[in-house]
Amino acid sequence: MKEYLWDKLINLNSFPFKIEDFKVVQTHISYVFITDFYVYKIKKPVNFGFLDFTTLEKRKYFCEREVELNRRLCPDLYLGVVPVTKSDGIYKFEGDGEIVEYAVKMKKLPENGMMSPLLEEGKITEKHIDLINNVLVPFYKKAETGERVNIYGSIETVSYNTNENFEQTKDFVGIAISEDKYEYIVNYTKQFIQNNKELFEKRIKEGYIRDGHGDLYSANICFDDLKRVYIFDCIEFNERFRCGDVCSDIAFLAMDLDYHRFRDLSNYFITNYVEQSGDRDLSKLLNFYKCYRAYVIGKIGCFTYASSEVPEEKRREALESAKRYFDLAYLYAGGIPKIIIFIGLSGTGKSYLAQKLLQERPAVYIASDIIRKKLANLDLDKHYYADFEKGIYTPEMTEKTYKKMIEIAKEEISYGRDVILDATFRNKKYRNLIKKEFKNTRTKLYWIWCQADDEVIKERIFKRKEEKSYSDALWEIYLSQKKKFKEPLECENLLILNTSESAEILINQILKFLKN
Repeated sequence: MKEYLWDKLINLNSFPFKIEDFKVVQTHISYVFITDFYVYKIKKPVNFGFLDFTTLEKRKYFCEREVELNRRLCPDLYLGVVPVTKSDGIYKFEGDGEIVEYAVKMKKLPENGMMSPLLEEGKITEKHIDLINNVLVPFYKKAETGERVNIYGSIETVSYNTNENFEQTKDFVGIAISEDKYEYIVNYTKQFIQNNKELFEKRIKEGYIRDGHGDLYSANICFDDLKRVYIFDCIEFNERFRCGDVCSDIAFLAMDLDYHRFRDLSNYFITNYVEQSGDRDLSKLLNFYKCYRAYVIGKIGCFTYASSEVPEEKRREALESAKRYFDLAYLYAGGIPKIIIFIGLSGTGKSYLAQKLLQERPAVYIASDIIRKKLANLDLDKHYYADFEKGIYTPEMTEKTYKKMIEIAKEEISYGRDVILDATFRNKKYRNLIKKEFKNTRTKLYWIWCQADDEVIKERIFKRKEEKSYSDALWEIYLSQKKKFKEPLECENLLILNTSESAEILINQILKFLKN
């Protein structure tokens, strides 16, 4: 098996028409060459178990399948399969000479119409969603169903798919997902399947298992203004990933809209789809399949993070994205996010422990020192020393800071994310505000009160002046805070820590506490 480095071999003379420039996009399974009017996609000779492109014959076959399957939704976009030839050391698409590879040829889509960047820019509207549903509803009604396809909606296949996810992500527990969330999702999934056997069987009998798309999310959707939508790049290499309950496809796009924080559009998409399709039982399966889809994308992010071939920055981005997807999966499973509140005077080690905890448990870190400076449009890396309750530390600014922290925390927990709040909370009214604001939310509060002797705190504060720190607290500020500090003994679910202990001991205490 010879592997060609196509990004090095293809040049301006490799195309059957004159071009001035072209762009190469490389994924883990393909090279995509984007020209002025056409796109060519070459499959890499890889075998990942769930796909096998290791021979020229297989790559040709799957190119043909890609065109055949995608023409169901985009008949005029996929132009066909063309040879890649070699002659006198020159490689060409659609050329003469020895055939060394095959490529899928497509029309070029309008780059300014791709759904993913439009979502990032907040430009997707209900009219875009209407276009999508107007294509999807008739597509699923016509898509193949019956004996060959129905097996993919069976309890056995659904269980195999979900168990495969859990087995393949075991090594990322504690890195991308906490152990308790992992176990919760696993248990939810197994119980849902066990308790809904009749529903899964009903879906098969009523014809809702279809040869669908398999990869229905914003990266594979493009709009030509508001005149037309292209839903492309379905999964051709594995029937098990493409075929299944229509709800699984629909849930994928709904989950994707949730991930981008467009819950209203997600709900509109589902409501509109159900009205047009008449699929009233879809809502009974929606969170199950949303959970499954979010977990799949989280898993892919973990694989990217673990790859030594991926640049470090991309690996970090993939890991952070995986954490968010797993948190969404936890939310869909009915999980209850945690709000972990580190309280205590300056120098008691609460920020240090919060950062240490983040290494053990994925969460969103919200610190008053950071939020305060952002509200004041100040450089986070600079110190802004001031007398007690002066400068950016006035009572008015402090109140704005706590309210902003709560606002951010509410948004994050609504998407299944655990939150760490880091502030002194020396004033009882802010502790009460936390209790009030989260009283009617599906979350649980964990209060961690950090303490230390004055001598230890004094040493830390003087040492911190020489280090990079968001905190501006000086020894005199600590003494003033101490006079006004109200002990948080009224807080339920409170852990009191003497932070003179080693970090390892303290983190173990916190992790044990969070299991309650």
